[in-house]
Amino acid sequence: MHHEELASLQRPRYGSIVDDERLSAEEMDERRRQNIAYEYLCHLEEAKRWMEVCLDEELPPTTELEEGLRNGVYLAKLAKFFAPNVVSDKKIYDVEQARYKRSGLHFRHTDNTVQWLRAMESIGLPKIFYPETTDVYDRKNIPRMIYCIHALSLYLFKLGLAPQIQDLLGKVDFTEEEISNMRKELEKYGIQMPSFSKIGGILASELSVDEAALHAAVIAINEAVEKGIAEQTIVTLRNPNAMLLNVDEELAQDYQNELFDAKRKKESNARLKNGTISDEERDVYEELLTQAEIQGNINKINIHIALVQVNEAIDRQDEGALMAGLNRPALSLLEVLPQNSSWYLLQLCDSKEQKMQIAGIPNMLDKSEIQKEVSVANAEAEAHKLKLIAVDNINTAIRNCDPSKTLVALMKPEAQLPVVHSFAAAVYQTELFNLQQQNAVNYLAHDELSIAVEMLSAVVLLNQTLENKDILMIKNHLRNPCLGFNNLEEENLQRYADTLLSIKSEASSQGQDYLSWNDIQNCIDMVNMQIQEENERIIAIGHINEAVDQGNPEKTLEALLLPTAKLQDVRPVNAKHYQDVLHHAKAQKCKESQDESALLWLDEIQRGINDSNNNIKEAAALAVGISMINKSLEKGDSQPILMILQSRFGLRVIPECAEAYFRKLSEAKNMKTTEGSSESPWIKLLMKAMYDYYYNVETEEGTCVAPKGVVPKTSWLTGEEIQNIAGQVTADYNREQLWLANENLIVGLQARARGFLVRKNFQERKAYLQNQEPSAIKIQAFWKGFKQRKSYVDRLKVLQGNVAAIVKIQSWVKMWLARRAYRNRLQYFKDHNDQIVKIQAFLRANKAREDYRTLIGAENPPLTVLRKFAYLLDQSDLDFQEELEVMRLREEVVTKIRSNQQLEKDLTLMDIKIGLLVKNRITLQDVVLHSKKLNKKSKSQLEEMVMVDKQGIKGLSKERRKKLEAYQHLFYLLQTNPTYLAKLIFQMPQNKSTKFMDTVIFTLYNYASNQREEYLLLKLFKTALEEEITSKVDQIQDIVTGNPTVIKMVVSFNRGARGQNTLRQLLAPVVKEIMEDKSLIINTSPVDVYKAWVNQLEMQTGEASKLPYDVTTEQALTHAEVVNKLESSIQSLRAVTDKVLTSIFSSLNMMPYGMRYIAKVLKSSLHAKFPDATEDELLKIVGNLLYYRYMNPAIVAPDGFDIIDITAGGQIHPDQRRNLGCVAKVLQHAASNKLFEGESEHLSSMNTYLSQTYQKFRNFFQAACDVPEPEEKFNIDEYSDMVTLSKPVIYISIEEIINTHSLLLEHQDAIAPETNDLLNELLEGLGPVPDIESFLGEGAVDPNDPNRESTLSQLAKTEISLSLTSKYELREGEDQDLKSLMIKTKRLIVDVIRTQPGDTLLEILETPATAQQESENLKLVEKRAILDSKAPEKMKHSQSIFEDGQLPIEQKKRKIQRNLRTLEQAGLVSSATKYQEIINEIAKDIRNQRRYRHHRKAELVKLQQTLNALNSKTAFYEEQINYYNTYIKTCLDNLTRRNSRRSIKFDGKEEVKGSKKLKQTSLKYTAARLHEKGVILEIEDLQTNQFKNVMFDITPGEEVGDFEIKAKFLGVEMEKVQLHFQDLLQMQYEGVAVMKMFDKAKVNVNLLIFLLNKKFYGK
Repeated sequence: MHHEELASLQRPRYGSIVDDERLSAEEMDERRRQNIAYEYLCHLEEAKRWMEVCLDEELPPTTELEEGLRNGVYLAKLAKFFAPNVVSDKKIYDVEQARYKRSGLHFRHTDNTVQWLRAMESIGLPKIFYPETTDVYDRKNIPRMIYCIHALSLYLFKLGLAPQIQDLLGKVDFTEEEISNMRKELEKYGIQMPSFSKIGGILASELSVDEAALHAAVIAINEAVEKGIAEQTIVTLRNPNAMLLNVDEELAQDYQNELFDAKRKKESNARLKNGTISDEERDVYEELLTQAEIQGNINKINIHIALVQVNEAIDRQDEGALMAGLNRPALSLLEVLPQNSSWYLLQLCDSKEQKMQIAGIPNMLDKSEIQKEVSVANAEAEAHKLKLIAVDNINTAIRNCDPSKTLVALMKPEAQLPVVHSFAAAVYQTELFNLQQQNAVNYLAHDELSIAVEMLSAVVLLNQTLENKDILMIKNHLRNPCLGFNNLEEENLQRYADTLLSIKSEASSQGQDYLSWNDIQNCIDMVNMQIQEENERIIAIGHINEAVDQGNPEKTLEALLLPTAKLQDVRPVNAKHYQDVLHHAKAQKCKESQDESALLWLDEIQRGINDSNNNIKEAAALAVGISMINKSLEKGDSQPILMILQSRFGLRVIPECAEAYFRKLSEAKNMKTTEGSSESPWIKLLMKAMYDYYYNVETEEGTCVAPKGVVPKTSWLTGEEIQNIAGQVTADYNREQLWLANENLIVGLQARARGFLVRKNFQERKAYLQNQEPSAIKIQAFWKGFKQRKSYVDRLKVLQGNVAAIVKIQSWVKMWLARRAYRNRLQYFKDHNDQIVKIQAFLRANKAREDYRTLIGAENPPLTVLRKFAYLLDQSDLDFQEELEVMRLREEVVTKIRSNQQLEKDLTLMDIKIGLLVKNRITLQDVVLHSKKLNKKSKSQLEEMVMVDKQGIKGLSKERRKKLEAYQHLFYLLQTNPTYLAKLIFQMPQNKSTKFMDTVIFTLYNYASNQREEYLLLKLFKTALEEEITSKVDQIQDIVTGNPTVIKMVVSFNRGARGQNTLRQLLAPVVKEIMEDKSLIINTSPVDVYKAWVNQLEMQTGEASKLPYDVTTEQALTHAEVVNKLESSIQSLRAVTDKVLTSIFSSLNMMPYGMRYIAKVLKSSLHAKFPDATEDELLKIVGNLLYYRYMNPAIVAPDGFDIIDITAGGQIHPDQRRNLGCVAKVLQHAASNKLFEGESEHLSSMNTYLSQTYQKFRNFFQAACDVPEPEEKFNIDEYSDMVTLSKPVIYISIEEIINTHSLLLEHQDAIAPETNDLLNELLEGLGPVPDIESFLGEGAVDPNDPNRESTLSQLAKTEISLSLTSKYELREGEDQDLKSLMIKTKRLIVDVIRTQPGDTLLEILETPATAQQESENLKLVEKRAILDSKAPEKMKHSQSIFEDGQLPIEQKKRKIQRNLRTLEQAGLVSSATKYQEIINEIAKDIRNQRRYRHHRKAELVKLQQTLNALNSKTAFYEEQINYYNTYIKTCLDNLTRRNSRRSIKFDGKEEVKGSKKLKQTSLKYTAARLHEKGVILEIEDLQTNQFKNVMFDITPGEEVGDFEIKAKFLGVEMEKVQLHFQDLLQMQYEGVAVMKMFDKAKVNVNLLIFLLNKKFYGK
């Protein structure tokens, strides 16, 4: 974009002439404007580079700098740089600019600019340089802000707080496009460029000094510097008039050199500028150094010398010299404390050493680095002091043995100890107490405490993890270096964990809840020892397997005896058997596993050893037993045989068989033959059927190794033989005893066998009888029949002998039975009397219902049925009361709506006035007056209405009555014929039509407060909408992209007081649920989610994250955690959206009928205009109306549409607002079937959901359009107004009547083009538009009242009531109006049929009435007269109808006959059908009367609900009024205490201080001076160099805030103008930056306000 010039050669700029061409005036002016833009870009670059140096942060490019500074973040950071005691990071809103990057500027960004302004005020920068907040935020005057930054840089340089700003004019390049764009921006806002070159002079003049003396002193310094003599320069510098600080004579030469270089540089820059600056605009300080620049250069030298002194002291490690350097005024270091000198030296030495290591060469510390290290050293010293105190407190708490106090002392941040866990207070107390007792001085130092606490905390956490049995966490804690366990092996962590868990469990069972560090270390040592032993044992097992494979018993024995193997019970004498057993076991294992390399494991080897020992033991015992048996047999001794068999052989022997055992064994031994005496004493046994064992019976020695040259004995019985013989003897004995013991069992078995045989014989006999069953039955039947016949014959003979007695008994019995049945029936009826009554009532009700169904359902209901329900047409007292209540509530609702609307407007105006008051307190007078108007409005309105009723158009005079009736006829016609208003709406401009709709139209229809008016208003909406679509809609999308008048009117009406309750019921529950869910945070911005995640990581780890903080959306989405959190937000968003959808879809019936009907009209009208449009396109338009325009704003801003209750001053939390906004965004996309794409690509996962939701919306919109027509919905037809009980009444202001009348006259030709139109006749009768006084009556306003106009304007808002009637009703004596004739005839017929019965109307009319019927008719007439007398005036029938009702019954019949003939001629009835048509019409009236009563009751409830809602809103507005009154009272109190410079006028009286009125003096400025201040931008037809000849005289007026400005040219008064300060504030509020004065001078509004504030109000 731009770059520094590489060469020092001067190059041409805009405005310089480099050739001989001559430019025209236009070209020169063009060149001048381009040059201004280039110079401004250079100033922007200067400000940018200076701020980057101060902030150590990169700013946006120069061409984007203006926009980048609007949010005030960089300005606030700059304020923090030079005034850290005023501004901190916490006070900077959106310090990372995340909110700005996401959604642009927010009103709270202005807080940053305010912080900057306050910081400049705190350091004393003159306020003449300050911009307004709106200059920055609204970009009204950005050059003013840049101008202020330049002045600030010079001021800070003078104070030694910042470097000097560079002069880059002519040293940077910009493209033609960039310069042209900047020029267009400057011309667009009409901003006068401030004079940057005169900042030094203005700064000097604003610092309240002797300007002449100062100027002379500065000139003298410049001249001395130019001479180059240091002694003379130092003399001029020390001149008191120069007001220079910290001038050191020893540094005279350094000052001289520095000032000389600065002056040469400034002269060089001035020469670059002088080519484009006229002589009049040149300033002497463009080449001379200003006082601020001289002071800045002095400070620069002083700071450099001081820094050298400090750095040398650091290098020498000289603490005293260091403190002297740090205390030098030039450095102006903060908080340099003598007691911390050693800390400063240590900290600065470390910092300088680190800086040298990084740079590689020795470097000096600069001022900011020294200040930073001093602050760090102060913090460390203070922390060290607090740490020592905290350590003392900890030792005291430990000695007192109070765990809770010890814990509190350990947890104090000042102690700087590791993390302490509160649940282990007793552990810390116990362990630290023991450690303290072991200490020689009974005191724990900080390092000892730190190590001990760190270790104890780790041990506590390890114990907690052991309780939770979390193996992974146990391993992690064991690895913790804070524990410092010895001999901890990583590969053994699992064993440590398992062992610790078992030890912990055992300790817990014994009541020990805590394992100490020593317990854990012992466990680790034990596990290590176990593992070492296991390893050694594995090696030994290898040796054993190798020895077994070699087959050498000695080596095997040697391996088995290895101490590392730790094998039990290894006996050397059994070595041979060990070898055999282990070899066999290994071979078996290899065979089973099919692995030749398989090895015996430790347990297998131990088992082999144990088996071998057992084998040999058993073999030895058996051998001894064999020896003893054989020896006993040889001796013939039978006594020991039984004992030997039992003990040695382990046999179960029977003492009774002792002789049998001896005998059998002797026989078996005798059968053994011997072959001489060559037998050896050895016997051979076989162990496990495979291993040999040898036993010497003489020496009782046993071995597994066969003795050499020995032949085993064969004459002795072997062990197997002995066991077999003993077993056989025992078995024989047991069998014998078994038979003896079971004798009874055998007997039982025999009995069972005999029983079986008997049962078999029985079954055979039974089977035989069953086969002969028919024969047996026959025999039994013969016998039974014989016995029965004999009994019957005997009974018959008895009865035949007693016939008379039997007949008598029967008659008595029958009589008794009949009497009992009657009594029972009678008692039953008495017991169920209530039920019988209900049945009768049900039958009667059923008959009545049948008749009513006939009345309402039959095509031609009979007269007899009609006669039963004719009484329903009568009006009761309750009807009158309900009708009056409806009228009263309707009047109150309409009045309340209008009152609330006016209150809302007045409160909005009050908001604006208070906003203006904040900017300038002189307007407090207007605020107070407006407040009083608010408080008195309701009372004055009541008085005005009473006055109008008594004196105005409703006064008791014929002329006024005629005028009143004319307006009533006019508004009735407008109300019932929507064509007129529909045409009028589109004849007016957009701004007028909107106001007309909001006031007159809704007033005319009473805000649809009843069914009739809602019906008529919907007819108007329908007519206007069709008219607008036909005439103004060219494409179907125009409804969506534009802002159709009727659509806006419909939505506004249905969201207003009438439909507000519905919208609240529909959305309030789900919106409240979303807002009250504090855990619900929906954030669909990947960048915001990413930043929150990084912050969370840093909080959890306590370390700065290595991830970048500023990322793009794409970069944020590369992190899985961000995607997961975003998906979680999407899931929450989907769940919440489903709730809102459920609420919307389930509340279709709650949606206002008017909205649904207009949606239906919109769909059908668009389809008629665009027949090719698809159903989807039409439903999207319907959705735009029903959801986007009607519901969506209420979801986004529920507080703005009274969906939720917000107290005065309350507001919705940003998180809640964002949640609702996200839901509304999804619903908006779904309703319009718009998918997430482009910038919202990261939400594309919801596209399927959007498509599905759109289908639901589509069905919802289709269902919403399915509504009946208004005629069917409201049961209203062409006769409705003639049969209603009361006349329609509207409440309208005089101003609205006049405006409507004038608009009708203005657009009469377009609205009613036909000359015979009824509207033309009514307007002609009304005549011209009357004025307000004609409505109010004579004397309503005093003609001599000076405030007559404002009073009339106020009185024009007075409301009057109009009872609407049609001018074209049937008049008395005229029977030409068939509609009225039909109504009258129906009334007469109803009177007749109620007193005279008959099957048909003709029959009744032709049959004469009886005297009784005439009498009944007379009673009916009297009753009606009484009711009519009680009825209010508005509800009385017309005179003709009343007179018809008073006629005798015969006259009524004759009149009915005449009317029927007339109606028959018109084709409305027919005698052929016996006038059934008029009977049907009467039936229809009865049905409508019933429906009307139901609707009226529903309307009463609805009106009451609406009134309650309006009262709540009024209460809210009154609360706001009280809030404002409190604020204004506070302002007045403050003004009374603080304002000593002016008086304010209240209520027409002026407050005078000290009985003397302060005299306001006028101000005089030349146009050139005002142009220099930026107030005057230009004067038409006058060159800039002529401005000095124009003089402006500003004089304050009598009223506060009024000024008279006179303009003089060359002393001749030209023009004068009255200026109201309130108008200036209003223009500033509306964003008007430039205004015209005298129709020639362009004036900067903001700077003019600033000037007036400063000069007249001291602000």
